Formats: sequence, C-alpha cells, structure tokens
Amino acid sequence: MHLSTLDICIVVLYAVFIFSLAQWVSRDKSGSGERSAQDYFLASRSLPWWAIGCSLIAANISAEQIIGMSGSGYVIGLGIASYEWMAALTLILVGKYFLPIFLKNGIYTMPEFLEKRYSPTVRTVMALFWLGVYVFVNLTSILWLGATAVNTVAGVDLDVALVALGVFAGAYALYGGLKAVALTDIVQVSLLMLGGLMITWIALDKVSDGAGVWTGLQVLMERAPDKFHMILSADNPHYKDLPGLSVLLGGLWVMNVSYWGFNQYIIQRALAAKDLAEAQKGIVLAAFLKLLMPLIIVVPGIAAVVLAPDLGRPDAAYPHLMSLLPSGILGVVFSALVAAIIASLGSKINSIATIFTMDIYRPMRPGTSQARLVLIGRIAAAVALVVAVLTARPLLGSFDQAFQFIQEFTGFFTPGICVIFLLGMFWKRTTSAAALIAAVFSAVLSLVLKLVVPELPFMDRVGLTFLACLVVAVVVSLAQRLPPTEYRIDLDGAGFATSRSFNVASLAIVAVLVVLYSVFW
Repeated sequence: MHLSTLDICIVVLYAVFIFSLAQWVSRDKSGSGERSAQDYFLASRSLPWWAIGCSLIAANISAEQIIGMSGSGYVIGLGIASYEWMAALTLILVGKYFLPIFLKNGIYTMPEFLEKRYSPTVRTVMALFWLGVYVFVNLTSILWLGATAVNTVAGVDLDVALVALGVFAGAYALYGGLKAVALTDIVQVSLLMLGGLMITWIALDKVSDGAGVWTGLQVLMERAPDKFHMILSADNPHYKDLPGLSVLLGGLWVMNVSYWGFNQYIIQRALAAKDLAEAQKGIVLAAFLKLLMPLIIVVPGIAAVVLAPDLGRPDAAYPHLMSLLPSGILGVVFSALVAAIIASLGSKINSIATIFTMDIYRPMRPGTSQARLVLIGRIAAAVALVVAVLTARPLLGSFDQAFQFIQEFTGFFTPGICVIFLLGMFWKRTTSAAALIAAVFSAVLSLVLKLVVPELPFMDRVGLTFLACLVVAVVVSLAQRLPPTEYRIDLDGAGFATSRSFNVASLAIVAVLVVLYSVFW
C-alpha cells in the first residue's frame, strides 16, 4: 500500500494542525511564563466534560488496539466487543463510586492515594512499579506496534516510523502537559471516529456489492453467522480467549475496573475536572463512545472475512481494508490511525511525568518550587520517551504476538491492584501490610496458575487470582491492629448521589447493553 500525494498532504496537514493546536491551547494566558504543577499535570483542574470524555477514549485507543481488535473480529467475531461494551458499564461505576472519593481527597496520582490510605512505603513501591510498566511495557508497546502499523499501512521504514512517532509525540505533549493533550483529544477522537466510520461504511458497502451499508450488514450476518455471538460456548475454538459467561461475571470485570478506575494515565483526565459533576458528565460521554467503538474497530474485521477470506494473518485485516480505500479517504483514515498512536503516547508520557515528579521526586525534595516540578516532569517525560524508543525493538521486536504478551504480563498484577484499591476505598480495616502482600501474591499466584494449569483461560485466571488475593488481604488485615490514623483518607465525606442526567444516561447505557447482548447472545 502506498499513500498518494493527496493522502500525504492530508497527513501533513493533520500533523501541523494538531501540533499548532496543542501549543495554542497550552499557552500561558497570564503572561507570567511560569506554570504550577497543578497547571501542568492536572490542567489547572479545569477540564470541561467534553475534553474529559474524548481524552479518556483517545488515551485508550491506539493503533495496536484498532488493528488487533479488527484481527480478533476477523478470527473470533463480535464476541471481542465485550472488552468495549463492558467497559461502558465499568465507566459508569467508576463515575458513581470511585471519582467522589478521589476528587474529594484532591489527589494528583494513584500512588498518592495509596500513601494517604496506607503508607509511604506502599506509595513508593507502587509508583516504581507503575513507572517500570509504563516505560518498558506500555510506552514501548505503543511505539513499537504503532510503528509496525505505520510500516504495514504506508511502507515507512520501521525505525524511521519509530523515531518519528516518538519525536512528534514529545513535541506535541511535553510543553503543554495534560492541557495540551486533553484539549486536543477532541480533534483526535473526532478524526478517529470519522476515519473508522469511513472504513466501516466502505467495507459494508463492498460486502453488499454497492447495495448499501444496511444491506451489507445483513449479507455479512448471513454469510458469517458464527461471527455474531457475544457469549462463546465451551466447544468454541476461541473459548480460551473469551470463556463464556466470564466476560459478564468474571475476570473481565477485574481487568476493566483496574484499567478504568485505578490506571493513572486513564483516571488522570477525571482528576483534572472542574468538579465532580463535570467529571461524571465526561465519564458518561466516554461510556457512550465505548458503545460505538466495536462498529469502527470490530465490524471491519468481520467484513474482511467476506472480502478477504484467505488472509495469512488476522492482523492484516484492517490494513487490507485500508488498501481498498480511494485516494483522499485513505489519507483521512491513515491520519486517524496516527492520531490514535499520538494521543496514546501523549497520555502515557504525561502520566509518567506526573508519577515520577509527584510520587518519587517531590517526597524526596518537598521544598521544590512549582516551576522546578514542571521542569522535572518534562525531563522525566523526555527521558522516558528516549528510553522507550531505544528499547522498543530489543524488547518487543522478537515477539510475534507482542500485544498478547503485554496483556498477559499486566494481567499478573491486575488482580492485586484491584484488591488494594477496592479494599482501601470501601473497607477501613485494610492494612498496608495486607496491601503489599496482596500485590506480591497476585503476581506469584498468576505465574503458578499459568505454569501449572496452562489450559485455564486467561480471563478465568484473573478472576480466580482476584478472589484469592481478596481473601489473603482480608485475613492479613484481621490478624493485625488497625492501620495508623494519619494515613487515613476521607472515606465518609464522599457522597455517591448522582444527578438525574447521570442516572438517566446510566440507565440508557444499561438498556443498550441489554439489547445488544440479547440480540447477539
């Protein structure tokens, strides 16, 4: 596949526009030339709901997810959409029960919450853990798989794509911090949705031989009926990937709650809201957008089953569909793919800067000025980006299924993290020792189960490990004295009452999910 001159012009226009917009929205309106840590890391706690909602999606969706989930749609079918649709329900729970606690206590980071709730030791351990994962697992994966996607789609040399993405993401996000990232994500998400809908529209139209999109969908359901089931039976060859009811009642909940509720580079957008009501409106917007995501990243993969039944690799489904696009539209869709990569990179490096500065550097130097904290954050982000660019190929270049490896690795720790936060927020009796033991036990038990019971589905392993960690944390806590009161956060003052509009929107999302799962069960 090659980009035409028109396509290249569209991509260049996108790059110039998004860079200029990022610098403009993050300009210093006061004229003082100095930013505080709150300005840089939390956008002055002034983000509007539309920026929060769009930024949550932009941080979440990257090229590897677009191409990977389209490939899963090609192989598994609509069932893979559970990751998106169940996330919508998870977001509602995060908005109603988690955000009131986080915002009332005025925290910058998830490790800071752990210090206020448990101890400085828990904060430091988890901050170092997250920094390691963010730099050497997440940031490298976004860069490597994003560069691979650019190489596959446009033929750009892999190393050139890797460096170019890193440089552009740094130039885009380093100066303005979270404000530059979040306030431009409305453009990134709009482009992502537009590009995705274009490729879905054209793919379904080709499936129907030009008879229209709706006809194409009907033809697709007739010719590939096995691809339109949400809950897979035990005899399905892909049951290990999506183990039946576990997507509704088991381990998927643990992964979603950990990702959307306790993940710094996701929840940081909501922490930067003007107030709780604004954050909850942003959460609702993100939930509705998640309902739409399978239409633009899963359905194209299913359409490829009809249009290209003999693809050698499932991950080639989305690039193959892109090769069918006419000049001009290909430029828009390719720009959407780049936008997804850049938005995720910007979100990740901003969160790395926030955690390093606020959880590692500032506790060691509490008297540091605001301007220096911002400088340290920029340096940390730049160093992380350089390290990720240099280590992406050595770490991931030899893995044929790098994205699956990353999911597996992070899944070792997800159950323990979930237990630490859930008990920390909703059970005052939990101790710091119990939190640390649960975190370590999660990784150990996950590894043991993987080695001893390799046939156990990943999602079920996560669910079982979560329950085991929960029991261990409760037992250890009950065996100890109550935690020191100086590390308590305000758990009682956070109200869980929500506005009528939030409740109506939540019920609408639940209703849509009930209909979707009933139709495609």
